[in-house]
Amino acid sequence: MKKHMMAGVAGILAGTLITTQFAGPLIAQEAEKTTNVYEQLDLFGDVFERIRAQYVEPVDEEALIESAIDGMLSSLDPHSSYLSPKDAAAMQVQTSGSFGGLGIEVTQEEGFVKVVAPMDGTPADIAGVEAGDFITHVDGDSVLGMNLDETVDLMRGPVGSEIIITVVREGLDEPFDISIVRDTIKLTAVRSRVEGNSVVLRVTTFNDQTYPNLEDGLKESAKELDGIDNIDGVVIDLRNNPGGLLDQAIMVSNAFLNEGEIVSTRGRFADDSQRVSAEVGDLAQGKPIVVLINGGSASASEIVAGALQDHHRAIVVGTKSFGKGSVQTVMQLRSRGAMRLTTARYYTPSGRSIQALGISPDIVVEQPPRAPESEAPTEEAAPRFRSESDLRGALDNDSLTEDEIQKIEEERAIADEAAKLRDEDFQLAYALDLLRGLSKISD
Repeated sequence: MKKHMMAGVAGILAGTLITTQFAGPLIAQEAEKTTNVYEQLDLFGDVFERIRAQYVEPVDEEALIESAIDGMLSSLDPHSSYLSPKDAAAMQVQTSGSFGGLGIEVTQEEGFVKVVAPMDGTPADIAGVEAGDFITHVDGDSVLGMNLDETVDLMRGPVGSEIIITVVREGLDEPFDISIVRDTIKLTAVRSRVEGNSVVLRVTTFNDQTYPNLEDGLKESAKELDGIDNIDGVVIDLRNNPGGLLDQAIMVSNAFLNEGEIVSTRGRFADDSQRVSAEVGDLAQGKPIVVLINGGSASASEIVAGALQDHHRAIVVGTKSFGKGSVQTVMQLRSRGAMRLTTARYYTPSGRSIQALGISPDIVVEQPPRAPESEAPTEEAAPRFRSESDLRGALDNDSLTEDEIQKIEEERAIADEAAKLRDEDFQLAYALDLLRGLSKISD
């Protein structure tokens, strides 16, 4: 018995010695890392003091430190950055739906500023800026080498003032200039309208007003069609929607789902992971849904498209989305400024990460370039084929009542209107045609 006890003690002691042998180097490594961090901070302080004392001109110490902080954050990824007190206040105004500027969402790629999307009806949209454009110069000054915030600062200015941006666009050989007059941007988050017997919900951004606008717009459109039962379906148009507030994307997704996961976010540590599930209540009451996306659909737009696609609640039509699958948290700082830090990646209900891949549509539909007016076909040029009813003495159709004939003519008029829309917006026309087909099957 004593031998067993001794053996046991010896084993415990041996284990302690072995653990100490391995732990010693680890503790030393951690201590060395901590020492290196403090040495680097001392180096930062040394550089700062030398700049303040020896630079050729007096420096703004506060601006210098803010630039250093911004450089530290922007080196992490394109979406982390420092917000000065002024920028932090402007961002709060923007998420509430009204702000001054050009009306474009931008990111940085290969040293240049890339347009994620122009916002509907804004000066940039009216001037012809397109998703995917690269901005190389602002008022003749190159933006190469500038960080994103510096470039955005260049593009800001008084309402009513003119700015000229130089743009490189895929498919064009030469850069070209676009003149834009700055204005106050007042965003209507969701615009609704009736097309035939379908409802089109154009979602331009995800701010505080997105879900209330969407709910009201769908109700008003249903009322216009004498009730939800008379609706063929709903088009949720997320094209050129650069995203916005995560909670609004969740609310919009939840509006059309009765159950299941909407989105999950996963941070650096397991405890940071979150999953959000849908609650019972479908605003569209099971009617078919088509979601429209393109390369300007990013972030919150991709959450909605991915959730509805994974649950087979909607058919996604258009082209591949932007691929921003990261979540930024805005943290207030003591200076009244803030830092925007990437803290998690988000995943669709099936576990897909959208980061750098985007949402792939179920049906790929490119938006064809509009033909110049000089080349547009005229009504006279379009061939017209004669039908049976054009023939002299053709028999009447006596198998249908007047009401049935009228209904056929009304449906034909709706189809003709949809055909006209193809010249203006081919992707939307395709979505509406798809909804009509789906409604016929469900009938």
